[in-house]
Amino acid sequence: MEFLINLVLLLFLSAVTVAIIGVRNLFAVVVLGGAYSFLMATLLIAMDAVDVGMTEAAVGAGVSTVLLLSALHLTKTDEAPARHSNVLPIALSVLTGLVLVYGTWDLPRYGDSDTPMNTHVGAEYLERSIPETTVPNVVTSVLASYRGYDTLGETAVIFTAGIGVLMLLKGRRRREDEKEEDRS
Repeated sequence: MEFLINLVLLLFLSAVTVAIIGVRNLFAVVVLGGAYSFLMATLLIAMDAVDVGMTEAAVGAGVSTVLLLSALHLTKTDEAPARHSNVLPIALSVLTGLVLVYGTWDLPRYGDSDTPMNTHVGAEYLERSIPETTVPNVVTSVLASYRGYDTLGETAVIFTAGIGVLMLLKGRRRREDEKEEDRS
């Protein structure tokens, strides 16, 4: 059942990718990009990578989509006419997907208990995290201590995206205030 869910999500991701390549409307591209991020977050959560999935949902499907929609609204940009066919981008996407699938053939099966991650690394975290970090929760010690720079980077990305949205909205307010001054 898990394989079927992952397969359906990957098929949806592929369909959204092809749709993004074929669409000329910028609004549709932004909405499809948000849908892609949401599907990717769902796939990550289905694969038990909840922290990465929630970050993808917040940054990719949430903040980035709002930021791009705000920028699109503020710029009132029109799409340029197509200058080439979509065959090359689609072929490149399919080729990249095939190379990525080929790269996974030698990996151990997903969830296999005999992988180095499960036999060595996980046991090391469980054994050494409390003495080394003095944090009683192993998950917290991994995220805050061992992967502290990664967590700090994720926080910086979310903060920067929020500041960008605020700057866009402030610029719009400033233009509206200038229009009101010109009227009076």
